[in-house]
Amino acid sequence: MSGGAVMSGLVMLCLLLLQTGGALGFKIWRTDILSHEGITERAILNITVQVCQAVARAAGKDFTFPSQPFTARSVATACGAPQSLKGFREAISLIQTNNRRVDINHFFQGRYHFDGEEFTAGKKIITRGLEVVKASNRRQNYETAREKLGQILHTLQDFYSHSNWVEMENNSPYSKLLDPGIDVENVAAKSRATCRSCDGSDCKNNILEDILKEKILTSGYFSPFSPLKPDGKCSHGNSGDATSLIAPTGGINKDTPTSSHGHLHTQAANLAIAATSELLQDIWGAAGDDRFLQMIGITKGKALCFAIDTTGSMMDDINAVKNVSSFIINSKVGTADEPSIYILVPFNDPDFGPVYKTTNPNDFKNLINSLTASGGGDYPEMSLSGLELALTNAPPNSEIFVFTDAPAKDIELKGTVIALIEQTKTVVNFMITGFLGSSRRRRDVGNDPQQQQRGWMVRSEAQLYRDLAQASGGQAIQVTKNELLTAAINIVTESSTSSLVTLLLASRSAGNAESFTFSVDESVKDPTIYITGSSVSFTLINPSGVPQNISNTSESSIIKYQSVGNLRTLWLQTQVGQWEIKIVSSQAYTLKVIGKSPIDFLYDFLDATQGPLGELDVIDYRPTSGANGTLRVTVTGSDSLTLTEVHLVETSGSGVVNSSVEAQGSGTFLARFDKIPSVDFVVLVKGQNSNTNSKASSVNFQRQSPTSIRASALTVTTAGADSVLVPGTPLSVPFSVTTSGAGGNFSIQANNDKGFNSTFPSSLILEAGGSANATIDLTAPLNTVSGTDVTLTIVARAPGASDSNYAVLRLTVLGTVTDFSEPVCKLLSLKSSCSDNCNSTWELSVQVTDGENGTGVSRISLAQGNGTLNTSIGTGSENTTLVSYTASCCSPDAELLVVDQVGNVGSCFYSARATEVTTTSKPPTPTAAPLVSLSSRADQSLLLCFIFTLTGIKLQSQVFG
Repeated sequence: MSGGAVMSGLVMLCLLLLQTGGALGFKIWRTDILSHEGITERAILNITVQVCQAVARAAGKDFTFPSQPFTARSVATACGAPQSLKGFREAISLIQTNNRRVDINHFFQGRYHFDGEEFTAGKKIITRGLEVVKASNRRQNYETAREKLGQILHTLQDFYSHSNWVEMENNSPYSKLLDPGIDVENVAAKSRATCRSCDGSDCKNNILEDILKEKILTSGYFSPFSPLKPDGKCSHGNSGDATSLIAPTGGINKDTPTSSHGHLHTQAANLAIAATSELLQDIWGAAGDDRFLQMIGITKGKALCFAIDTTGSMMDDINAVKNVSSFIINSKVGTADEPSIYILVPFNDPDFGPVYKTTNPNDFKNLINSLTASGGGDYPEMSLSGLELALTNAPPNSEIFVFTDAPAKDIELKGTVIALIEQTKTVVNFMITGFLGSSRRRRDVGNDPQQQQRGWMVRSEAQLYRDLAQASGGQAIQVTKNELLTAAINIVTESSTSSLVTLLLASRSAGNAESFTFSVDESVKDPTIYITGSSVSFTLINPSGVPQNISNTSESSIIKYQSVGNLRTLWLQTQVGQWEIKIVSSQAYTLKVIGKSPIDFLYDFLDATQGPLGELDVIDYRPTSGANGTLRVTVTGSDSLTLTEVHLVETSGSGVVNSSVEAQGSGTFLARFDKIPSVDFVVLVKGQNSNTNSKASSVNFQRQSPTSIRASALTVTTAGADSVLVPGTPLSVPFSVTTSGAGGNFSIQANNDKGFNSTFPSSLILEAGGSANATIDLTAPLNTVSGTDVTLTIVARAPGASDSNYAVLRLTVLGTVTDFSEPVCKLLSLKSSCSDNCNSTWELSVQVTDGENGTGVSRISLAQGNGTLNTSIGTGSENTTLVSYTASCCSPDAELLVVDQVGNVGSCFYSARATEVTTTSKPPTPTAAPLVSLSSRADQSLLLCFIFTLTGIKLQSQVFG
């Protein structure tokens, strides 16, 4: 398999010259300019294309480059994973959001922006963050890796706008910013003058000539409050910078074309893209192809995630799960719906976990088959603790299946679990077999009839599961143990489809008659209706207005009807148009309509930030009830669909809040609401597809969010908290709670999914409309493995638990890293008898070591070459690896990618054609190869470069800072 060596200088120059750049347009809905978000997305798309090309070539497949300019959709399609478009867009968005938040959370801290000549501190932010990204990827904690990646990219990109790197006529990135073992060189002394005054309208030549001639590195000082700066130093410049008003006046930033040094804005933006690409290349090399693509959201399909009760009475259920797992794996491996990752969380009492994660279907089968049912302590089980682990380890927008026959013992985690469901937008389905009247007791409790009855879960005990299922848009399915296999295979098979979309979602607690409508557009296939309830009758009417007969499916639009336990399922023929279903029930029920379609949507609530920028940002907590609100909606899977309506629809009622919709470009829309409802609601979007034919032009596109949302009068924020835990050292996490309603004593619950020791106040007193601050101290044990992901959930509840809100933080445990050197290669032998034909072979033998103080070699792969690679541990040294390589003379070049345990990446290049063999721990720049081969990563990238040139890319005006 190929890896991701750091690109050669020639390839970097190609990217530098030919890519469009961008930067900070703080209003995040702007799409007419490029910003930090634009720089980030361009680099991600370009590197992802290279990774996917390398994967294709390693598999012996052709790769077709997407047309310019790259889009997330075209790249996902080129990568052979169009079903991952929604996850790809969401991963890019999360990285961009965390990039932008550096300005929100660290606006006045110069080290985050390389202001005030804080080069050493700025570089440390990048290198330390890079360690977090690599460690998180090693443990498959991709959400944490994305968050940290976004943060360090902002600092890296600001270097090229805020320093004089561009003015010194550098035409490639400053790679030493990524190397923790090398200091930043030639930084101006604090006493050395760097600038002369200018009037702000003409500051092109305000950097002193000796600074530029001697290649002395400097950056502008910035402060909106105090004009103090060392004598003779440059300022950032432009409005808002008080330091630019005193000598030397003016500034040197290149944030926009109208900035003090705006004439260099395009060069700075392009260098920022090239530097971002270089950092992503390093992450690629450390992670490898598969994990890099997972981090970036290019996956095979959805996650398959089970949380399973393993107590004594669950043997039949576990056997059913074994059969379900085998069926899913056997039917989906090798298809577009093959699960991207398999997750298993066992729980019982008093234990729960650990979490098992694997991308190997056979390993998952073995894990499931190794489960046994035994013990369990008293009757209730630690089901919410197991579910919490599943929620914090599954990717966002996953579906989790919980199998149990007992109520929850840890009900105090309900608030934490709901917070995680809402924050990750994850659907949770409960498969419950322990209801009174089932065919078997949970465990032997003797002959006492009262004890035997307590061996079953009654309706009131299962209400918690119904509440959680309703909040997530999932289902609480009650079946006998004999019925479980049938119900589970059907719902797990449908739910694990990667292109699953929700057309309608509703729940009702009262038994009133009600009619629901849903639209099926031309892109929807296999529409399916789920009705969960113990006493429900219904009438289904197709788009032609004809009631459907479930007793004779051959004469209706119903392909199949099934009733198992409290679940009724209707599989429908795909008929475009508006359907209607009328339901009458004497008890509570839920209704869910799904289908398969490439077209879906992402959404985020926005709110004004509390910092100096005062602009809109994505919020990770519940929106404010009763207040106006803004929702950003992004359509995925279609370039021609226009949203015309966005509504907030009550989940358990008929209330609807309408909005005004504004198109922002690139499939993004802003919906503005006058008032956010105070009850649970879902997001409903409607629109029209301009590609539909005239007969279907009246059919609306319709999608709903599966996960319910609840607004709150509370806000919990943790802005600026450090995200790195050092083992054995307490980390203080400051947070604040604000209420827009009545005051009183607000309870606080802080829970982390690893059970680390923590201290926090159990309550805070707030005045009406006021706020209060507090701190959580969290400590990771000394033996915690670097890269361990910790999810901290803070829940604040109003007096009487009438209202609540939350904050969710992902923290990474990272020990002190002292190994900054990449592994090195020593050539043992190279045997070649290559001629002009391909009938001969050549052989290579190499010794790879990580040095005396290194952490050890982790992975060796081929970055270039089509031969056979074998590795073995060297004799007498655990830190030595022997490599043998054999290839056809038609593939005369080989590049080994070597990675150590902390993610340092080295590359060793060999050629059967060279008269003298050169090995290096840095990427080779082959200058003596007389033949052109597109098998090398450099050549592949050059081909990409030539394609860019032929398509005539035009550099755009960009803004960043």
